[in-house]
Amino acid sequence: MTATIELERVGVNFGRKTALRDVDLRIGPAELVGLVGPSGAGKTTLLRLMLGEIAPTTGTIRRPSDAGRPRGSRAPIGYVPQLDASERTFPLTVQGAVELGAAATSPKVPWFSRAERTAARRALDRLGIDDLRNRGLHELSGGQFQRVLFARALVASPRLLLLDEPTSGIDLKTRAEVLALIGDLRADGLTIVMTTHDLNWVAAHLPRIVCLNETVRADGAPVDVLRPDVLHDTFGAQVTVLEHQGRPVIVDHDDLVIAP
Repeated sequence: MTATIELERVGVNFGRKTALRDVDLRIGPAELVGLVGPSGAGKTTLLRLMLGEIAPTTGTIRRPSDAGRPRGSRAPIGYVPQLDASERTFPLTVQGAVELGAAATSPKVPWFSRAERTAARRALDRLGIDDLRNRGLHELSGGQFQRVLFARALVASPRLLLLDEPTSGIDLKTRAEVLALIGDLRADGLTIVMTTHDLNWVAAHLPRIVCLNETVRADGAPVDVLRPDVLHDTFGAQVTVLEHQGRPVIVDHDDLVIAP
């Protein structure tokens, strides 16, 4: 099976600092992969590599290709950054915010083409928020605003979607909505890679987890990866792993308080 994205012995240095080293990772079509690790582990650097924002210092990265595109070009990659509440204060409508995503793929003129408007409406419809297109961002609920961010990332019809902490800073109801949305997009055939700090949420809902701390420490199903030895190697902390309904649950080693 052809990989959607593949990294072979990839390393990234920023001056004398090593951000990533010897990263081998292969992600296939329609996979849903959770990327976990402590702050400074290289998760954001890995996303930037996948996006093409930075080049590897060593190794090779192969991103999505599209036979119908000009030679040397790549298919678009969707990206949803961490939720930033300040974005909701921008004087934009929902449609305008999503059109910005369309224009970002072909910034030629200071207005939106008919094709870009059509692509934005298609993305809004796909996310079930076309009826909100004329609302201001400040009028939206947390779940609705998250859908706008997803629509903006999907407007160019990418094969790969990268999510940076999509469940951070949202309530339980919105988190459930985001989870359902991610499942729907994967069912549509989209490959999704997401970073998260919530190990128990990951364990309950993602089929594959990559533990990262400068290099890949473990890669596999939650039951195989979320083990005390692997988590100690990745996070440098002692934890206890219990089992609930066949899934691992991470708790503090000392007092058995569920970890955040």
